[in-house]
Amino acid sequence: MYPVSQSANYDRVATMFSPDGRLYQVEYAAKIVGQGTLGVGIRYADGVLFGADKKVPSKLLLPESIEKLFKIDDHVAAVSAGLVGDARRLIGIARNKAQENIMYYEEAIQIETLVKEVSNVKQVFTQYGGMRPFGISFIIGGVDDTGARLFETEPSGAMAEYNATAIGKNRGKAMELMEKQYKEGMTLDSAVALALKALKAGLDEKETLDYNRMEFAFIDAGRKFKKISAEKLKSYLGK
Repeated sequence: MYPVSQSANYDRVATMFSPDGRLYQVEYAAKIVGQGTLGVGIRYADGVLFGADKKVPSKLLLPESIEKLFKIDDHVAAVSAGLVGDARRLIGIARNKAQENIMYYEEAIQIETLVKEVSNVKQVFTQYGGMRPFGISFIIGGVDDTGARLFETEPSGAMAEYNATAIGKNRGKAMELMEKQYKEGMTLDSAVALALKALKAGLDEKETLDYNRMEFAFIDAGRKFKKISAEKLKSYLGK
């Protein structure tokens, strides 16, 4: 007989705990997230900044066709890492929730409320048979009545609030840099500079930052989603 690993009997369904209290399918989903290109979110003085590196595997591929940064509503957006198909499904749910809130209550949805809705959907897919966990993590942020908010959600459905965070490949390196250099009340320009440093820290050896494959956007106190042009990013890289 062939040797069978300890996890073999416990990783076939997401709902089965191993003897040491692990859900292997959820852990596998987290590994998929760790293979995605890096995304960062930073809360600055007037709002929230999002930055994403979109790896382009072929010169024939149009970089703008790769989905990494999503607008959910005017005042809230998200960066993903992991399976893009899973990201689109959850972003669709988030957009529907944002529109329902406007229809029912005539006001924009609170950031934390929206993040909890997305996290709840993720959690359900870890609890019932016949489902697999979403292989996606999000940085979700924006500005509402409580101010600028920034959250991270994991495949397990766990969520936490941050001043600055990163998801994707080499997340640890980016987080280490931001922990050292992040300052509360920083300007948008300072936040962009820090995000670029974090994305650079997450690159593999011999890779360089390319503004053509990066996507940046921010939401300020005016609660409007605004993208930063490639020309503007190029000027930051020049500095």
